[in-house]
Amino acid sequence: MEKDSQMRLAVLIDADNTQSSIMESLLEEIANYGIASIKRIYGDWSSDSMKNWKNVLLDNAIQPIQQYPYTRGKNATDMKLVIDAMDILFSGNIDGVCIVSSDSDFTPLAQRIRQSGLTVYGFGEQKTPQPFVRACDRFIYSEVLRQQISENNGDTKGTQAHPPRKRLSTNDLKQDTRLVTMVRNGIEDAADDTGWASLGIVGQKVANSNPDFDPRNYGYKKLGELIRAMQLFEVDERPMENSPAHNIYIRDKKRKN
Repeated sequence: MEKDSQMRLAVLIDADNTQSSIMESLLEEIANYGIASIKRIYGDWSSDSMKNWKNVLLDNAIQPIQQYPYTRGKNATDMKLVIDAMDILFSGNIDGVCIVSSDSDFTPLAQRIRQSGLTVYGFGEQKTPQPFVRACDRFIYSEVLRQQISENNGDTKGTQAHPPRKRLSTNDLKQDTRLVTMVRNGIEDAADDTGWASLGIVGQKVANSNPDFDPRNYGYKKLGELIRAMQLFEVDERPMENSPAHNIYIRDKKRKN
């Protein structure tokens, strides 16, 4: 974990597919994975639609990269981002790349970066096509970041544009076949002979197979809260030696002793 927290990351933002309002929350999220050594955002900054970005870029030390639309219907901005990403990749000075966009055109880029042994973090809206999502090691939805903004501002009701993210009920969680299957598969892969598995390892197993898995997608801040809310698994908190903390283990209730 200490090594991961010091990963050097290049943050590449597609301004055409990202909202300026999430930038602070986005960078806070990225700080959980490493240090943003490079922060660049791509767009046509001569356009009036980009004016609301100015203060955001200054406040967060993000470097704007100008790209004029040479031909109508062709996205020169995407091409410039890809070229820069490959230059950064071959420089050998970073450990991972954060691609901020909901555009599936970046799927081959994510695949190529991962093939070189670097970690790829994707950030985009829930409308992001699955090929791009699954091409990343981790994918975090913008809606989660907007919810954090509301919570940080003390806005429990949210706004019409960004309503608060609903916490799914136990019944809703049980009926989510994909979620239940993901967790059960994670437990099976991590379990010992008695069926118990470390919660942390289960979370890693699930995330490795499902880049967009995040308890916050279901309205829960932590995996342990989500597991307890599902009421499908036994939970055992085991004290750690010489520490007030506990190790949490889980087991499928369907398993027979």
